[in-house]
Order: sequence, then structure tokens, then C-alpha cells
Amino acid sequence: MIEIDESLCKGCYVCIEFCPLEVFIISDKITVAGVYPPHPEYIEKCTACKLCELMCPDFAISVGDKK
Repeated sequence: MIEIDESLCKGCYVCIEFCPLEVFIISDKITVAGVYPPHPEYIEKCTACKLCELMCPDFAISVGDKK
């Protein structure tokens, strides 16, 4: 339901700061760009508010509707 395009993410962590339900953590996996991207660790908490998607300056996050 939350997709992060790691090729677009620069690791600013705006999504982590603005998520009201603390869904994200910083991944322990490094990307080819040398960034530790955010990871939706607590996906069950997500209400699909899309705040992370709206705040991402790199358009690296897309949130699908919760089913």
C-alpha cells in the first residue's frame, strides 16, 4: 500500500517527521545513491492519509487506498 521509489528518495526523512502515526523507520539497507531510505515498518497503523506522499519533496512515495 505504501511504495517508495528508492531511486528518487534522497533520505530527507520528511515522511518520517510528518507521519502522524509513526509508520516509518529508517531502513538499515543502503541504496545505490548512498541513502538509507525510509521503510514503512508499521504498515498496519497506516490510514492512507497520504501526508507522507504530499510532503515528499522528491515525489518518491505513493500511497494506495487501504482495502
